[in-house]
Amino acid sequence: MKRPAIAALLIATAGFCPAPAQTKAAKAPPAVPPAPRTRAEVAAVLSHADPPPANLRPLRLLLVAGPKTHGVAQHDYPVWQRTWAPLLAKSPGVTTDTAFPFPTEAQFAAADAAIFYFKGGWETAQVEALEKFQKRGGGVVTIHWAIGVTAAPEPFAARVGLVYPAARFRHGIVDLRIDASHPITRGFPPVVRFTDEPYWPFVGDPKRVRVLASSEEQAGPDGAPALVPVFWTHEPAGGGRAFVCIFGHYMWTFEDPLFRLLLLRGIAWAAHEPISRLDALALDGVELSEP
Repeated sequence: MKRPAIAALLIATAGFCPAPAQTKAAKAPPAVPPAPRTRAEVAAVLSHADPPPANLRPLRLLLVAGPKTHGVAQHDYPVWQRTWAPLLAKSPGVTTDTAFPFPTEAQFAAADAAIFYFKGGWETAQVEALEKFQKRGGGVVTIHWAIGVTAAPEPFAARVGLVYPAARFRHGIVDLRIDASHPITRGFPPVVRFTDEPYWPFVGDPKRVRVLASSEEQAGPDGAPALVPVFWTHEPAGGGRAFVCIFGHYMWTFEDPLFRLLLLRGIAWAAHEPISRLDALALDGVELSEP
């Protein structure tokens, strides 16, 4: 969906936008889609990327979605699955499969990495399937509410590092603080502005994850400013990898080439592939401004 259409739908349906937990008495104003990235801004990040890898092995990606939640242009898991499965398949050597609402054992067995974008729950059987997949080397990627958990949080936290029991959140502009020392974030400036939704607090041991990007929120004692993770990696005991992406509330975020680059590199990292393997897809069909 193009940005003007998203904007019109959001303004027309502003009542669907839930208020931040810290200001429940009044609903937050509807978020406004951000302006397109400039060509120069994106080129500056990509100039630090590794050359496209050669001699690629086949890469099998499994995209997992569930029923849509939230308002217009928000949490549209089926639309993401329908658009990103063919997008990822454009990359040489990549094949995609889809599952709704959860993969079968055969689908897990056939995949190198599984990407989840749905309303989380993570019952015992699902976490056990994830553990089995990771222990054979499978990569796991979670987007936005896929990190949410309604069952016992500790087993799922062991798979992805930190999990979210649906506590506090905020919609709007986020100045994301980037640690550019990891291959996934190579070339990114110290701060990148997005319009999306961070949330907190998480359950799990922060020492078990590598935080790649964070935002300052009223997350400390008595609402004091504190950094909360937004992107991170985790390598669980027994094998496998997990890349967690908290952004993805608004569907416009998936059209942002810098968000795409973080997500695409996270997928490649989780699958034990060269980081830049999917980089070319960051610009596929996106709108850029000049210069």
